Amino acid sequence: MDKFAKSAFGSELSRLLAIMEKLRDPNDGCPWDIEQTFATIAPHTIEEAYEVADAIEHKDWPHLKEELGDLLLQVVFHAQMAKDENLFNFNDVAEGIAEKMLKRHPHVFGEETIETADAQTIAWEAQKEAERKAKAAENGQEPPSALDGVAGGLPSLTRALKLQKRAVRVGFEWPDVQGVLDKVREELAEVEEEVCADNISQERIKDEIGDLLFTVVNLARWADVDPDSALRSCNVKFERRFKAMENGVRTDGKEMNEATLDEMQHHWQVAKESEK
Repeated sequence: MDKFAKSAFGSELSRLLAIMEKLRDPNDGCPWDIEQTFATIAPHTIEEAYEVADAIEHKDWPHLKEELGDLLLQVVFHAQMAKDENLFNFNDVAEGIAEKMLKRHPHVFGEETIETADAQTIAWEAQKEAERKAKAAENGQEPPSALDGVAGGLPSLTRALKLQKRAVRVGFEWPDVQGVLDKVREELAEVEEEVCADNISQERIKDEIGDLLFTVVNLARWADVDPDSALRSCNVKFERRFKAMENGVRTDGKEMNEATLDEMQHHWQVAKESEK
């Protein structure tokens, strides 16, 4: 244990890298860590990213520090597995992102001038697109689609937003927000039609609800609201009000399964009003 004491390392990052290397040691490491692969660790990486977002949503800064550490461990874990397979190591990862940051911020590290955050976003996306085109040409491939590079593993709301933003960049856009609102009403009517049909088809309902959600994401984009963040905030609000409603029902001397819907609605409204 003394080998991994703070005093034995020049930095906490070096210490963390050494700990991870020891955990993956095939002779005397941790059996669980040794068994892991990129595929088995990937779900944990995604989960930790969401834990970071949740800590931010709740403005829980001590928890955020802890969750950022957990997320950093995921990067270190993947890098160590890559090192074990002679693919790359943590320094290669750090060097790659450092070079990318230098290249994509010529207004900070070079001679270009970019005045606003919006202008930087446009420049960033333009540079990424140029890199995709150059890579396709280098590999003898067809020019990439405007939608290429939007990762399939993203959460669905986030991916829908990114796909829409890519489409907008080539001119595929509503002329005004009214068109989006009309489309939301149209898609909602189509969902209602399928849900109320005599011969209900779950596949058609799924398809129409998908269209509705996609259009609502478009509305969020027009309103400059991140849909995933909006839904996450709504989840927190629902949870808070639901728990307040439960407490109200218990104050009446009942359990939730004994309360009527009207009684639940009453305490829900009380919780809602108390937040104003």
